[in-house]
Amino acid sequence: MKKYFIQGLLFCVLSLLAIQNVYAEEPPFIGGEYWEVTGIKISDGASLKYSTWLAGEWRKNSDFAKSQGWLIDAKVISNVHPRMDEPDLYLIRVFENMASVAENEKRRATYMAWAKKSMEKMQSESGNRADFRTIMSTSLLQEMKYRD
Repeated sequence: MKKYFIQGLLFCVLSLLAIQNVYAEEPPFIGGEYWEVTGIKISDGASLKYSTWLAGEWRKNSDFAKSQGWLIDAKVISNVHPRMDEPDLYLIRVFENMASVAENEKRRATYMAWAKKSMEKMQSESGNRADFRTIMSTSLLQEMKYRD
């Protein structure tokens, strides 16, 4: 019995030493920018209408967010040969880090003052876009950068 206890204790001690050695090394990657990717399916015949909205309102909002330092970049990527179950477009927003709750509240107030629209008006406009597009998915990805 004493033999098993000593072996178990020795195993635990050696395991802890091994774990410490693993954590003492630096991982090969560090976290980079965040990419929010939204897949959009456009309704038949609505391509021009949605493209016009993206080139106007969506771009204006993205440019404002970039001017505030909230976004690094915003892109529209076309899926040139989408299959039936794939998005036609991907809307990509790139940002450096996740904002805190307090920072998000400040951003919301700044945006609302700039947009000069009520929450009700913005919600209505968003609902109207459902007539010509469907959001298929949204993913939040983080770039993994090689550690130098």
